[in-house]
Amino acid sequence: MTQEERCIALIQFLLDERQEKNIPLPNSEAEQKRLLRGLMNVRPPHPVGQEFLQLQDEYLQEELRRRGVTDWRTLSPIRDGLYLWRGDITTLRCDAIVNAANSALLGCFYPCHGCIDNAIHTFAGVQLRLYLDEQMKEQGHDEPVGQAKLTPAFNLPCRYVLHTVGPYVGGRLTEAHRTQLASCYRSCLETAEQHGLESVAFCCISTGEFHFPRDEAAQIAIQTVQTYQKHSAIKVIFNVFQESDERLYQRLLGSHRPAEA
Repeated sequence: MTQEERCIALIQFLLDERQEKNIPLPNSEAEQKRLLRGLMNVRPPHPVGQEFLQLQDEYLQEELRRRGVTDWRTLSPIRDGLYLWRGDITTLRCDAIVNAANSALLGCFYPCHGCIDNAIHTFAGVQLRLYLDEQMKEQGHDEPVGQAKLTPAFNLPCRYVLHTVGPYVGGRLTEAHRTQLASCYRSCLETAEQHGLESVAFCCISTGEFHFPRDEAAQIAIQTVQTYQKHSAIKVIFNVFQESDERLYQRLLGSHRPAEA
């Protein structure tokens, strides 16, 4: 089965599941992929059969192969134990990547939204939402701000995903916001070490839809991580997607690089 045939078959399954009869199949491959992503984004965490999962996994693994994978070990440290990488975090191979989640912890339900929560759930596959749904039902309440929850990564190249809910800044930035954001970074690192992980890649938590000022968020991220690394050998990758964020982290971290061995 070709990749286009997989895509069409998955679309048809999801449309049938929703009992949608009047949605035409787009002609272009790009639009077909967009429709499939949107359908996966809005799918509730209902059980699904192995036939669908096998086909979905084949499709997502081929998509990953086409997009390419970056191994964190090929990166050059910007400081001892610290790495800065601009790229798609869903293509990064490391022990764990961090997802800036919402308090329901089930992923982004807005079709093809540009947030990292949407991307991670899209490329991990529907298993991630199903897994988290079980965890949240057992927990019995929304995820508090500043904590971390570890899950398998399913179809992502990393081993695990660390989900953390950052502070939402709806008005003036407060000291409570700063404390909560620092707690997100610290909780992720503590959880990673509890599970014996060596490397963690952080996104820019709370700086998108949650409106935390980027400059101050980066300062908190760097300070919290560097303080933690004083008693830990864990390696941290600061992952950025925008060039402006890359320049910001470069400025805050400085241009120092460890001497080559």
